[in-house]
Amino acid sequence: MIRALVYLLIILAGLCLSPFIVGKSGYVYVAFLDWQLETTVTFAVIALVVFYGLLQLLEWLLVGLLHLILSSRYLPQRWRRNAARKHTLVGALALAEEDWPAAERAMRKGAEQGEIPALNYLAAARAAQHQLKVEARDSYLNKAAELPIAFAAVTTTRIRYLLQQGEVVEARALLDTLKPNSKSKIPVIKLAADLYQRQQDWQALKLLLPALAKRKVLTDEVWEALSVKVDQELLQQAANTSIEELDKCWQWLSRSEKSLDANIATYARGLAQHEQRDAAIKLLRKQLKKDVSADIFEAVADIYQAEDTETLSLLQKLAPKLDNHADYQLCMARIYETCRDLSAAKEAWQQLCKLLPKPQYWSALGALQEQLGNNTDALFCYKQASKN
Repeated sequence: MIRALVYLLIILAGLCLSPFIVGKSGYVYVAFLDWQLETTVTFAVIALVVFYGLLQLLEWLLVGLLHLILSSRYLPQRWRRNAARKHTLVGALALAEEDWPAAERAMRKGAEQGEIPALNYLAAARAAQHQLKVEARDSYLNKAAELPIAFAAVTTTRIRYLLQQGEVVEARALLDTLKPNSKSKIPVIKLAADLYQRQQDWQALKLLLPALAKRKVLTDEVWEALSVKVDQELLQQAANTSIEELDKCWQWLSRSEKSLDANIATYARGLAQHEQRDAAIKLLRKQLKKDVSADIFEAVADIYQAEDTETLSLLQKLAPKLDNHADYQLCMARIYETCRDLSAAKEAWQQLCKLLPKPQYWSALGALQEQLGNNTDALFCYKQASKN
C-alpha cells in the first residue's frame, strides 16, 4: 500500500513538472573505456526506471524459485502432517459416536506424524479399553508416557482402567507413586478418595480428608458425611482389635469429632463389645440429657439390658416432649421388648406405625400381636405391611 502510494506521488510529480521541462530534454554523456553513450535526460530516466523494474522482477523470480525448491524438499512431511490431522479428526468423531474400532485405528494413524502424539495415544488407549484389548491399551499408554509432561495423566488414566477391571491392588500401587496430597491435582485426589474407600483403607482416607476440604473437591454436606463415616469405620476397626486400640482411636479424634452423636454411638458400642457396658451406657445417658438423635437412640437400644432401670427412667421422662419422635418410639419399643413389657412395647410400636408406617414396623407390631394372642390385630398389621 505504501509502495503504491509512493509510485502515485512520483507520477503526480512528473505530471506537474512535465510542462516546465517540455522542450528542455537535457543531455547525458557516459563514457567507459572504449564504450560511449549519448542520450537525453528523459530517455535516461526512463531507462533507469525500466532497468530497476527488470531487476525487481528478476529478484522475485529468484526468490520464488528458491522457495519452491526448499518447500518441495519438505513437501512429503507436510502431506504426512495434513494426513495426521485428518486421522485425528476422524478419530475424534468416532470417539463421539463410540465407534471404538474406528476411533482406535484413526487415532493410532494420527499419532505417527501428529502434532500432539500423546493425546492421540491416550484416545487410542480409551478406545482399546472399551474393546477389552488390554495389551494394545497398555502399549498406547506406554508410548504416551514417553512425553514427561504426560506422565501424571497417563498414570491417572491407567489407574482408572485398572479399577474398571477390578485390579484394585495394582491400581493402589500406581496411585502411591503419585503421592496424593493437598497439592495434587483434583482428579488425583478424587481418584485417591474413591480407591481408599474401595479398599476400606479408612486410615489413608482420614489423612486425605484435609486435602479434600482444602481443594473443595466435595460439597460441605458430602464431606461432613464422609468424615463421620471414616471416624465410625476407624472406631469399629479399633474395637474389633482391642480395647486399647479403641481408646487410642477415640483419643485421636478432635474435640468436635468426639461431640458428634454418630461417633459417640459407635464408641459406646465398642466399649460394650469389650465388656464395658456400664461406661458405654453412662456415656449415652450423658448425651441423652444434652440432645436426642437417631444414632444415640439406636445405640441405647442395642446396649440396653433389662436391669438398667436408670436409663429406662431417663427415657420415660423424655416421653412428653418426644411422643411424636419416631426414633424415640422405635428405641422404646425395642427396650420394652427387652424388658418383656409387651403391653408397653405394643403401644410404642403402634405410635411408631402412626408416625412412620414402614413395612418392617408393621411386621414387628404384627409379630408382637401374635405373641399377645391378638391374631385379628396381627393379621391387620401384616396386611398394612404388605400395602406399604
